Amino acid sequence: MANLDPLDAIRAAAVPLNGGPRDYDALLDLVGDARFVLLGEATHGTHEFYEERARITQRLIEEKGFHAVAVEADWPDAYRVNRYVRGQGEDGDANAALSGFERFPNWMWRNTDVSAFVEWLRERNRKQADGKQVGFYGLDLYSLFTSLREVLAYLDKVDPQAARVARERYACFDHYYEDSQHYGYSANMNLSASCEEGVIEQLNQLQQRAYEYSQKDGSADAFFHAQQNARLVKNAEEYYRTMFRGRVSSWNLRDSHMAETLDALAQHLSKDGEPARIVVWEHNSHIGDARATEVGELGEWNVGELARKAYDGQTRLIGFSTYEGYVTAASEWDGPAEHKQVRPGMPGSYEELLHNTGIERFLLPLRGDNPAREALMQRRLERAIGVIYLPRTERQSHYFSAQMAVQFDAVIHIDRTTAVTPLDAGGGWHSEEPPETYPGGL
Repeated sequence: MANLDPLDAIRAAAVPLNGGPRDYDALLDLVGDARFVLLGEATHGTHEFYEERARITQRLIEEKGFHAVAVEADWPDAYRVNRYVRGQGEDGDANAALSGFERFPNWMWRNTDVSAFVEWLRERNRKQADGKQVGFYGLDLYSLFTSLREVLAYLDKVDPQAARVARERYACFDHYYEDSQHYGYSANMNLSASCEEGVIEQLNQLQQRAYEYSQKDGSADAFFHAQQNARLVKNAEEYYRTMFRGRVSSWNLRDSHMAETLDALAQHLSKDGEPARIVVWEHNSHIGDARATEVGELGEWNVGELARKAYDGQTRLIGFSTYEGYVTAASEWDGPAEHKQVRPGMPGSYEELLHNTGIERFLLPLRGDNPAREALMQRRLERAIGVIYLPRTERQSHYFSAQMAVQFDAVIHIDRTTAVTPLDAGGGWHSEEPPETYPGGL
């Protein structure tokens, strides 16, 4: 096996995906009794990644009894969707429930694939008793000001006096006009007072009165929602205050928050001796074990690494890959969504290696005695496209080196992919960037 050609080894282990109902039998076997299945994506704007994650998640819910879907999104926006899929709230359809995703890049969650999955989950939950319904939650921490308002709204209902104190603590943020980065810059440069002490005090006060508030409100879920928002405000304050000190510190704070939220969610949803089982949807860069990448060597950690450490043997990390196609992405931060062509994978990259198998779509398990595992132990370039895609600086902007067989427990490769369709597609998305605009000598 050691001398097997890498392509032959991958072909021998690959499980073709034909669009049939049994496509992911091998993946469910790999999941086994694991409590956490982290499903990645190589871009934030590829239709097939969302579609296949939804197919896998539906089977995990129906056949493995998973309790929740947790995504790379802000807690309050996702919680509005959570209410909708449980038959609560005032939203009339999935598009309305997703309308809370206003912040850039809203196409990550306001797209036709997520809308279809949300409708499926609502219909599935409609047939279940409350205790058997599956929730939809956000793990990210960008919603500082939205979460702040959610904390105040909750306290207004259960403890108006505490709400007045909370407003005094949070008043530190008032003159930043809901500009989180402005706050972070000013606090980091000592141009204004830090709000750190107040947000910590507020979270502590809320946690100390957990039992009292849950009894007053009659809902452990409502208190948990408020508590998560208060925790988010605390962690987001620190994130924005440190983001100007360098990528590693802010990245680690963000992924630590997401891992902390995942753990809190698992504890909250575990009931009657049954540990909660959760599916996570995030980018490969968050769910692949950072220790197997060059960014890990620079000191970054991520959710995949932290989950493996916290839940040893109970976590499965599933990466996604594509060779070429189209993607929804912007050209700059806060820019409009564009329909961009993805360049073919670079020579020597994992994308090129998987493309050269000649198999259009396949699942590649990487655990145990597997010929593909050794083939993918060699460090190669791997592509990551986030919400911004810059084809002209492809190598510098979108590639890093990794050991894919250590980074993931399995990889799903879809050779040619298409762009996710935003619910609010503007003119920039409808115009395709022609391939001849790409330079050839990068």
